[in-house]
Amino acid sequence: MGKPVELREEIFRSTEAAVELLGHERPYKSEVELKGDISPSTVEEISRIKGEPEWMKRLRLKSLEFFHKLPMPKWVTGIESIDLEELVVYSKPEAQLVSSWEDLPRELREYYDKLGLPELEKKLLAGLTTIYDSETIYAKVKKHLSEKGVIVMPIEEAVKKYPDLVKEYFLKVYPYTEHKFAALHGALWSGGVFIYVPKGVRIPEPIESFFLIGKSAEGQFEHSLIVADEGAEITWIEGCSAPRLSRFSFHDGMVEAYAHRGAKVKIVTVQNWSRDVVNLNNKRGIAEDNARVDWVEGSIGSKITYTYPSTVLKGDNSATRNTVIQLAKGPVIKDTGSKAIHVGRNTKSKIINKSVSAEGGINTYRGIIRIAKGAKEATSNVECEAMIFDSKSKAYTYPHNQVDEPTATVSHEARTGRLSEAQLFYMQSKGIEEDEAKSLIVLGFLDEIMVDLPFEYAQVLARVVQLEFKKLGGYG
Repeated sequence: MGKPVELREEIFRSTEAAVELLGHERPYKSEVELKGDISPSTVEEISRIKGEPEWMKRLRLKSLEFFHKLPMPKWVTGIESIDLEELVVYSKPEAQLVSSWEDLPRELREYYDKLGLPELEKKLLAGLTTIYDSETIYAKVKKHLSEKGVIVMPIEEAVKKYPDLVKEYFLKVYPYTEHKFAALHGALWSGGVFIYVPKGVRIPEPIESFFLIGKSAEGQFEHSLIVADEGAEITWIEGCSAPRLSRFSFHDGMVEAYAHRGAKVKIVTVQNWSRDVVNLNNKRGIAEDNARVDWVEGSIGSKITYTYPSTVLKGDNSATRNTVIQLAKGPVIKDTGSKAIHVGRNTKSKIINKSVSAEGGINTYRGIIRIAKGAKEATSNVECEAMIFDSKSKAYTYPHNQVDEPTATVSHEARTGRLSEAQLFYMQSKGIEEDEAKSLIVLGFLDEIMVDLPFEYAQVLARVVQLEFKKLGGYG
């Protein structure tokens, strides 16, 4: 079996099949749980448990101050219904950080065996970290990365081991002052990965981090920071899942990426939270001269999702390509999109957004293209296309273009189509079951995106869609 096919199959098991494999929650016991008042004492206790330096504790407290001051974002629907003070905002599992699967407690090892992560790591990844609830419990990288000076470690460890390096970027790419939930994240963050790739180092294999929410009424606030120095290249995969929960949990994560001169950073997310998770993910990258930051966002699961992968094209000749696929099947809301901020000259951005709404699902594209004065010859192209399966489902598009440079070129295309009953009837007449026919129609709709994606990631998303349309009688 060739490597691309192996990668396709193994990542498939560790992402979109996760909810089916994990079933209902079987929460692992916690050593520490913090719940209730989101106050300075709670924030200070998290910092104390982690043994953080003083500068990080101060940053947390400043973030908390802004959280209490900032209003609820106008674009948010649903999050305000969650009582944050009823959530467990920090949960430290009894499991300690290990670099061998055999050293994990049996109950947690069963989770990851079902997801296929040990096999995935052995065959195909340059490094893997896993985050359970609020803490990293497994972290390992292949020897050749360490020999090249690549750093891959839990971010709480990096805060202490490489404080100056982390401080240069942490909450600088995505400041906590942006909105209320960025500030909440800054105050309560826990878990996540720090990756630093030195000058000129190119990593051919991806590095993955897998985030798992293990129980109901929990808040997860992981923070991941990816830095590629001059001429470096890195692909990072973010996998997300949760078992079926008896009550809602809240995910408020953050990804910050920085590509120095001539560097390339690619971030691929396959998000398949169960339908009991409200998901808000803050994502932004910065690209210097001749650098590139690309995002591939596959949003399949969750009850409500808000995520807008963004890139600041700071340097001349920098570029970004953001591909967002969102599937809202059933009584769910997907509010996603992308943002590109052009600052340097001759910068290029391309945003492709494709959404599928079925069985009452609601999709919203919310995007921003901003071209600053002086960003000469900047070009941006946005393509939004929505497929709506029935009269109960909806799709909305809210583009916003702010162009302050007369030499810039900006274009936006938007199309909406309904499911073809004739096409569906024809496929059923050939003996194809309705759910399989629908998944094939969706895959045909996404074909243009699939062709442009690396083979293994295209196949992962294809299998995600197929699995989603096999779910009958309820919404997991």
